[in-house]
Amino acid sequence: MTNTEIDAARIPYASRRWRVVDLVTATAIAAASGLVFWVWDFICTAPLTLFGAVTPGFEGILNAFWLFAGPLAAIIIRKPGAALYAETVAAMLELLLGNQWGAGGSLVVGIMQGIGAELGFALLAYRVWNLASTMLSGALAGLGCGIYYWITNPGWGALRASVYLATSAVSGALIAGGLSWVLYRMLMKTGALDHFASGRR
Repeated sequence: MTNTEIDAARIPYASRRWRVVDLVTATAIAAASGLVFWVWDFICTAPLTLFGAVTPGFEGILNAFWLFAGPLAAIIIRKPGAALYAETVAAMLELLLGNQWGAGGSLVVGIMQGIGAELGFALLAYRVWNLASTMLSGALAGLGCGIYYWITNPGWGALRASVYLATSAVSGALIAGGLSWVLYRMLMKTGALDHFASGRR
C-alpha cells in the first residue's frame, strides 16, 4: 500500500464530505467529459459497425470513450458519489447537446455507468486509490453500460450479449480506467491537485 493509500485510509469519514472545490472540479470534469461523449457520438458509427462485423458484440470494446468521467472524477476528488455525479452530469450534457441515442442511450445508460464506476471504489470502502481500483471502477462502468444495452436489446443471443459485456468491461478497465489513472498522475505532477488528498505524493 502506498503512502497516499495509507493516508486516505486514515481520513475520518466526516472529512469526506464534499467541499465547494470538490463540486466545482467534479462539474468541470463532467462538462469536459460530456463534450468528449458528444463528439464521439458523431464519429463512432463507422468504428462500431466495423468492430461489430468482427464478431457480434465486439463493438463493446469502443465503449471506453463514454466511461471515463466517473473513474477520473473519483480518483481526483476521492469522495463518495464523485464517480456517479460526474458520469451522470456528463451524460446529461451529452443529451442536451443532442445525439442519435436519445434519453435512454445517453442519460439512463450514463447513470448505470456511473453506478458501476462508483461501485468500484465503494467495494473498497473508499480507502484504496490506485491503478487497480481505478481500473476496477472502469470495468464496472463498462459492465453497467453492457447491461443497459443487453436489457434494451432483447433480441441479442447469449453469445452476443456475453461478448458485449466482456468487451465493454475490458474497455472500461484498460482504456477508461487506465487512461484516467495516467491523466490523474500527469495532473498531480503539475501541482494542479494540491488542494486534494489525491495531490499528495
